[in-house]
Amino acid sequence: MSISVLDMSVSLDGYAAGPDDFLGGADGHRLHDWFAPGGELVELSGPVKELMDEMGGAGAVLAGRRTAELMDHWGGDHNGLPIFVPSHRPPGPAARWGYPKVTYVTDGIESAMAQAKAAAGDREVQVRGAYTGQRALEAGVLDEVRIHQVPVLLGRGIRLFDQLPSEIELEIVRVIDTPEATHVRYRVRR
Repeated sequence: MSISVLDMSVSLDGYAAGPDDFLGGADGHRLHDWFAPGGELVELSGPVKELMDEMGGAGAVLAGRRTAELMDHWGGDHNGLPIFVPSHRPPGPAARWGYPKVTYVTDGIESAMAQAKAAAGDREVQVRGAYTGQRALEAGVLDEVRIHQVPVLLGRGIRLFDQLPSEIELEIVRVIDTPEATHVRYRVRR
């Protein structure tokens, strides 16, 4: 059975992106330097390779509309994976006609997650976007949270968990320390 995982890099002060959606730092990639220094993919090894391989084992992506549009829908697929976008509005032209692996779901995040899990089979659904992660938690359809906490204070930007309706209990599943980040995997308690 598929599980849904919000997988995000964050600063120590809780920002998933800096102002104007940059990922922090002078080059705009600070929050991803733990696996792509300066925005450049490098040969990975050890725990970082294991984490990236784990993320690469997903079967589908559920991405917020803003995130999907900022990423130009990853060119129509996310490393070959189907993309599901919960939205109250119909998709723009590129997503509608040019990207057959992108599905806009207008009847709620619960439906979008069900469709993504069905497409993923027994592999996980990667959730992308702070707002969408918050809504998935709120709706009770997010199973796990994987945080890559980067040792930087951005001071401003977009917080990962800025608007939650209530307290949500998490259980620590795993902690991996690397020189560039601390990686914590949590299970959402129901």
